[in-house]
Amino acid sequence: MQKIVIQPELCDGCRDCEEACEKLYGASRIMIRELDDVYYPIICQQCEDAPCRTVCPTDAIDDEVDPERCIGCGLCMVVCPFGAVVMEDRKAQKCSQCPDLDTPACVKACSKRALSIIDTERLKLERQKKFVSRMAGVSKGRKGSDILSILTAKGKARQKLEQED
Repeated sequence: MQKIVIQPELCDGCRDCEEACEKLYGASRIMIRELDDVYYPIICQQCEDAPCRTVCPTDAIDDEVDPERCIGCGLCMVVCPFGAVVMEDRKAQKCSQCPDLDTPACVKACSKRALSIIDTERLKLERQKKFVSRMAGVSKGRKGSDILSILTAKGKARQKLEQED
Protein backbone atom coordinates (compact mmCIF):
# COMPACT_ATOMS: atom_id res chain seq x y z
CA MET A 1 0.00 0.00 0.00
CA GLN A 2 1.21 3.48 -0.77
CA LYS A 3 0.89 6.35 1.69
CA ILE A 4 1.47 10.06 1.38
CA VAL A 5 4.01 11.22 3.95
CA ILE A 6 3.93 14.81 5.18
CA GLN A 7 6.99 16.76 6.33
CA PRO A 8 5.64 20.11 7.59
CA GLU A 9 9.13 21.53 8.14
CA LEU A 10 9.61 21.53 4.35
CA CYS A 11 6.26 23.14 3.47
CA ASP A 12 6.45 26.82 2.51
CA GLY A 13 2.68 27.31 2.27
CA CYS A 14 2.68 27.89 -1.51
CA ARG A 15 -0.56 25.89 -1.92
CA ASP A 16 0.57 24.32 -5.20
CA CYS A 17 -0.72 21.01 -3.87
CA GLU A 18 -4.19 22.48 -3.25
CA GLU A 19 -4.29 23.94 -6.76
CA ALA A 20 -3.24 20.65 -8.37
CA CYS A 21 -5.90 18.75 -6.45
CA GLU A 22 -8.59 21.31 -7.21
CA LYS A 23 -7.71 21.22 -10.91
CA LEU A 24 -8.16 17.45 -10.90
CA TYR A 25 -11.24 17.10 -8.69
CA GLY A 26 -12.97 20.49 -8.80
CA ALA A 27 -12.33 21.02 -5.08
CA SER A 28 -9.11 20.52 -3.15
CA ARG A 29 -8.94 17.46 -0.94
CA ILE A 30 -5.77 18.70 0.74
CA MET A 31 -5.62 21.81 2.92
CA ILE A 32 -2.67 23.85 4.13
CA ARG A 33 -3.05 25.23 7.66
CA GLU A 34 -0.63 27.58 9.38
CA LEU A 35 0.24 27.52 13.05
CA ASP A 36 3.11 29.52 14.58
CA ASP A 37 4.66 30.23 11.18
CA VAL A 38 4.74 26.52 10.25
CA TYR A 39 2.56 25.18 7.43
CA TYR A 40 0.82 21.85 7.87
CA PRO A 41 -0.65 19.96 4.91
CA ILE A 42 -3.85 18.26 6.07
CA ILE A 43 -4.67 15.15 4.08
CA CYS A 44 -6.53 11.88 4.59
CA GLN A 45 -4.22 9.28 6.13
CA GLN A 46 -6.27 6.35 4.79
CA CYS A 47 -6.67 4.88 8.28
CA GLU A 48 -6.89 1.12 8.45
CA ASP A 49 -9.77 1.22 10.95
CA ALA A 50 -11.12 4.56 9.71
CA PRO A 51 -13.57 6.34 12.03
CA CYS A 52 -15.14 8.08 9.03
CA ARG A 53 -15.90 4.71 7.44
CA THR A 54 -17.27 3.30 10.70
CA VAL A 55 -19.61 6.22 11.39
CA CYS A 56 -21.01 6.61 7.85
CA PRO A 57 -24.68 5.53 7.96
CA THR A 58 -24.79 4.76 4.22
CA ASP A 59 -21.40 3.03 3.85
CA ALA A 60 -20.39 5.72 1.37
CA ILE A 61 -16.77 5.85 2.52
CA ASP A 62 -13.96 3.49 1.68
CA ASP A 63 -10.65 4.71 0.24
CA GLU A 64 -12.86 7.19 -1.61
CA VAL A 65 -16.28 8.72 -0.97
CA ASP A 66 -19.11 7.40 -3.13
CA PRO A 67 -21.05 10.59 -3.96
CA GLU A 68 -24.12 8.56 -4.95
CA ARG A 69 -24.38 7.06 -1.46
CA CYS A 70 -23.23 10.10 0.55
CA ILE A 71 -26.18 11.91 2.15
CA GLY A 72 -24.08 14.83 3.36
CA CYS A 73 -24.71 14.29 7.07
CA GLY A 74 -21.15 15.34 7.94
CA LEU A 75 -20.57 12.70 10.61
CA CYS A 76 -17.38 11.62 8.84
CA MET A 77 -16.06 15.18 9.02
CA VAL A 78 -16.79 15.33 12.76
CA VAL A 79 -14.97 12.09 13.64
CA CYS A 80 -11.90 12.42 11.40
CA PRO A 81 -8.94 12.75 13.81
CA PHE A 82 -6.97 14.69 11.18
CA GLY A 83 -9.71 17.08 10.04
CA ALA A 84 -9.14 15.74 6.54
CA VAL A 85 -12.76 15.24 5.49
CA VAL A 86 -14.48 18.33 4.11
CA MET A 87 -17.99 18.99 2.87
CA GLU A 88 -18.26 20.37 -0.66
CA ASP A 89 -21.65 20.81 -2.32
CA ARG A 90 -23.23 18.91 0.58
CA LYS A 91 -21.09 15.84 -0.07
CA ALA A 92 -18.09 14.54 1.84
CA GLN A 93 -14.72 14.90 0.14
CA LYS A 94 -11.43 13.33 1.17
CA CYS A 95 -8.13 12.45 -0.46
CA SER A 96 -8.13 9.21 -2.40
CA GLN A 97 -4.41 9.46 -3.23
CA CYS A 98 -5.24 9.78 -6.95
CA PRO A 99 -5.63 6.06 -7.67
CA ASP A 100 -5.70 6.64 -11.45
CA LEU A 101 -2.31 8.41 -11.45
CA ASP A 102 1.18 7.01 -10.95
CA THR A 103 1.93 9.80 -8.45
CA PRO A 104 -0.75 11.78 -6.59
CA ALA A 105 -1.24 15.28 -8.05
CA CYS A 106 -0.35 17.01 -4.77
CA VAL A 107 2.93 15.09 -4.44
CA LYS A 108 3.88 15.88 -8.02
CA ALA A 109 3.04 19.59 -7.51
CA CYS A 110 5.07 19.98 -4.30
CA SER A 111 8.37 21.58 -5.32
CA LYS A 112 9.69 21.55 -1.73
CA ARG A 113 9.06 17.79 -1.33
CA ALA A 114 7.00 18.36 1.80
CA LEU A 115 4.76 15.63 0.41
CA SER A 116 6.16 12.32 -0.71
CA ILE A 117 4.88 8.84 -1.32
CA ILE A 118 6.14 5.68 0.34
CA ASP A 119 5.35 2.04 -0.25
CA THR A 120 4.50 0.75 3.22
CA GLU A 121 5.11 -2.90 2.28
CA ARG A 122 8.58 -2.11 0.95
CA LEU A 123 9.33 -0.05 4.07
CA LYS A 124 8.19 -2.92 6.29
CA LEU A 125 10.44 -5.39 4.44
CA GLU A 126 13.42 -3.04 4.71
CA ARG A 127 12.90 -2.73 8.47
CA GLN A 128 12.56 -6.50 8.83
CA LYS A 129 15.82 -7.04 6.91
CA LYS A 130 17.57 -4.47 9.11
CA PHE A 131 16.27 -6.17 12.25
CA VAL A 132 17.34 -9.63 11.06
CA SER A 133 20.80 -8.29 10.14
CA ARG A 134 21.16 -6.72 13.57
CA MET A 135 20.11 -9.95 15.28
CA ALA A 136 22.50 -11.96 13.09
CA GLY A 137 25.28 -9.56 14.13
CA VAL A 138 24.55 -10.28 17.80
CA SER A 139 25.16 -13.99 17.27
CA LYS A 140 28.19 -13.85 14.96
CA GLY A 141 30.79 -16.30 16.12
CA ARG A 142 28.94 -17.29 19.29
CA LYS A 143 26.73 -20.33 19.25
CA GLY A 144 23.49 -19.85 21.13
CA SER A 145 23.62 -16.06 21.17
CA ASP A 146 20.79 -15.37 18.74
CA ILE A 147 17.82 -13.55 20.24
CA LEU A 148 15.65 -16.65 20.54
CA SER A 149 18.38 -18.55 22.39
CA ILE A 150 18.97 -15.59 24.69
CA LEU A 151 15.28 -15.24 25.52
CA THR A 152 14.87 -18.99 26.00
CA ALA A 153 17.96 -19.19 28.24
CA LYS A 154 16.76 -16.23 30.28
CA GLY A 155 13.35 -17.85 30.71
CA LYS A 156 14.92 -21.16 31.75
CA ALA A 157 17.18 -19.39 34.26
CA ARG A 158 14.23 -17.49 35.74
CA GLN A 159 12.24 -20.72 36.00
CA LYS A 160 15.15 -22.47 37.75
CA LEU A 161 15.54 -19.59 40.24
CA GLU A 162 11.82 -19.62 41.01
CA GLN A 163 11.96 -23.38 41.67
CA GLU A 164 14.81 -22.88 44.15
CA ASP A 165 12.80 -20.33 46.17
